[in-house]
Amino acid sequence: MLGQTYPLERTMVIPARAERTFSYFTDSGRWASWWGAGSSIEGRPGGAMRIRHANGVEMTGDVLEVVVPSRVVFTYGYAGGQPIPAGGSRVTIQLAAHPDGTLLTLRHELADEAIRNEHVQGWRFQLSVLANVIANDAAADAETTVDRWFATWSEPDLARRERGLDEIASRELRFEDRFSRIAGIDEARAHLAAVHRFMPGLRLERHGPIRHCQWHVLADWIAVAKEGQQRGRGTNLFVLDQDGRIAAVTGFWAG
Repeated sequence: MLGQTYPLERTMVIPARAERTFSYFTDSGRWASWWGAGSSIEGRPGGAMRIRHANGVEMTGDVLEVVVPSRVVFTYGYAGGQPIPAGGSRVTIQLAAHPDGTLLTLRHELADEAIRNEHVQGWRFQLSVLANVIANDAAADAETTVDRWFATWSEPDLARRERGLDEIASRELRFEDRFSRIAGIDEARAHLAAVHRFMPGLRLERHGPIRHCQWHVLADWIAVAKEGQQRGRGTNLFVLDQDGRIAAVTGFWAG
């Protein structure tokens, strides 16, 4: 039983729904995806928790409480007994709905202030890894989404273009580039209509693989005229929302 504790607290907004985020604290495979091979957790009260770092250091503990999909509590100690003995600290994870996804609140209660301070950077790093692992899973179809954006941008038929935009973009879509500062999907529809009026036949094509990190996707593109000549090139930065839809796009023209 813990006596006086020195709590370490950290909050983070993760652009994913609580159910998805929660599974990374109860499913062993997903737990290992952000802690490392050999790590495991039994997502039930009384279940075992194990963290195995690449350098061989191991932490163990027991799951004390599971409330789907909002709360997980487990003990946390070092397999070797130092600097935290088995059962010597307690970790509480709280998940709550947030307009941008899920608000994660971590509270790690430790019996020693110096040891608490030594764990601050560790949790800062580990929760960042968690967020990126969730982002990678959530963005598994990001390449398809990006290609559909370019196809929708290039679509001359109004009905197909607007239907495509509705399927891949959020209602609050923001689009910015050298010539545009657009807020909302209705403005984006009007902007695309103007593109096809004043630059008929122009199409955008992805050029090379996408790059993805923390719900941000980079994709290079080329602009091709109706006759086939290249008319420009650049890079788009896409921001995805908690449902994997496009929330914002910033276009950088390179020529």
